[in-house]
Amino acid sequence: MDNKTLYEQDFYLWIRTTINQLQARQFERVDLDNLLEELASMGRSEKRKIENLLIQLLVHLLKLTSWTGEKARNEGHLKGEIRNFRRQIIKEVKDSPSLKPCLLEIFEECYQFARKDASDRSQLPLDTFPAIPIGSLEQILDEDWFPTNNHE
Repeated sequence: MDNKTLYEQDFYLWIRTTINQLQARQFERVDLDNLLEELASMGRSEKRKIENLLIQLLVHLLKLTSWTGEKARNEGHLKGEIRNFRRQIIKEVKDSPSLKPCLLEIFEECYQFARKDASDRSQLPLDTFPAIPIGSLEQILDEDWFPTNNHE
């Protein structure tokens, strides 16, 4: 069975085979087309992962600042979740520093997604949540920054 067929029939075995070929420096035997596709896919996955973490962080910050009816009961939980998402983002950026500029590129779009998610989850009107970001990316990622009220 050649590597291209192996890729289609047994992905895990294809990975193990590719690793073994690379370690043995048998470069001519490596299924280069599928290897390149998998590497590109890994990069897209990393970007999606950090995008999802940023959206979740922003949703929790928006709920903390705008969901006043639930703030007293849920403030501790929301702050814990905010710290958790911040920590995960910081770890991802530490492991892959080239993701930091990506955060800047996706920040505005993620904020708009987060507004819609916060509205859905809180069942509050979308305009409850400010249309412009409630803080800069630097503030959003700062472990000690918590907005104290709407539009701050």
